[in-house]
Amino acid sequence: MRAAVLTEFGAPLTVREVPGPVAGGGEVVVDVLAACVLPYAAEVFSGERAYPLVPPVVPGTGGVGRVVHAGPDATRLRAGDLVWCDPTVRSRDDALTPDIALQGWSSRGDGGAELARYLHDGSFAERMRVPTENVFPLPAAAGEDPARWAGLVVHAISCGGLLAGGLAAGETLLVSGATGNLGSSAVAVALAMGAGRVVAPGRNQAVLDLLADRFGPRVRPLRLTGEEATDRAAMCAAADGPIDMAIDLLPPRAPSSAVRAAAMSVREYGRVVLMGGVGMLGGDDLALPYPWIMRNSVTVRGQWNCPRTANVGIIRLLASGALDLAPEQVRSFRLDDVNEAIAHAAAHGGPFERTALTPSVR
Repeated sequence: MRAAVLTEFGAPLTVREVPGPVAGGGEVVVDVLAACVLPYAAEVFSGERAYPLVPPVVPGTGGVGRVVHAGPDATRLRAGDLVWCDPTVRSRDDALTPDIALQGWSSRGDGGAELARYLHDGSFAERMRVPTENVFPLPAAAGEDPARWAGLVVHAISCGGLLAGGLAAGETLLVSGATGNLGSSAVAVALAMGAGRVVAPGRNQAVLDLLADRFGPRVRPLRLTGEEATDRAAMCAAADGPIDMAIDLLPPRAPSSAVRAAAMSVREYGRVVLMGGVGMLGGDDLALPYPWIMRNSVTVRGQWNCPRTANVGIIRLLASGALDLAPEQVRSFRLDDVNEAIAHAAAHGGPFERTALTPSVR
């Protein structure tokens, strides 16, 4: 089969013939119809983000595909089924603290690295091998535009963070990083999940206007000044009531003060979910005040990627129409044009902009 291979950091990906995947026990092989190219993929492949990928490797974070072969432990999947392949792989031998790897992308700790060595290759290939529990059936409509549905990887991450924070219908949410690719997804997913109001702070007025136009009065856009105390007060005022939960999805280069301002806007007994990349490239610690967390009974938790349930939830939201993919701008590229796709993704990483690779299309 053909695949796009990262041979070394800093080098363009090379499209070449590689051995096709063979499923072991508890695994599924799929033909990859479409895979999302994330906006920061170029930073990963250059080595700037220092992800623990080990070249040569076929990268790619999940995708939409059709089942070629399912193992004997799959009782419902059949060859030809249209499916979503979740890249978040967990070890099966520790239910309490499973090791985690993002197939074809990253890993956590020694155990995660061991998983990544076994499930080494991702979705930038004509076929991929996936654990059975990471394969989720899709509605037939996804087969009409798999490149659009490949953006599911972004929405599933948002959904995972909102589930982690226990977002309930009618609550007010603040999305730190709302004008970014992932943050804007969180705004859309939160509204689809029933949030009563979403405070959307950011510096890009054009994007703030876009969010307001698309979602109406349930979204409260707010232009940030960069001054922590001023911005925190403005966030609370924009909510026009208590902020139940804040989720941070800011990228690595954002200052920790921006995260702190958003986190400290939540009410007493509020929740804060940290999912962004602040601090990954250095910079100040978050430094949330101990007395504030303790005296206000605030819950602060981290969430890396999403639990399996988030995949089921986001597929249901998409299938029902509660979350609409139609307004998203999608550009598709063939496998041979993978490096062009990576450059396009980097230049078009704004709200609801998606870049997809279509490996099975010649």
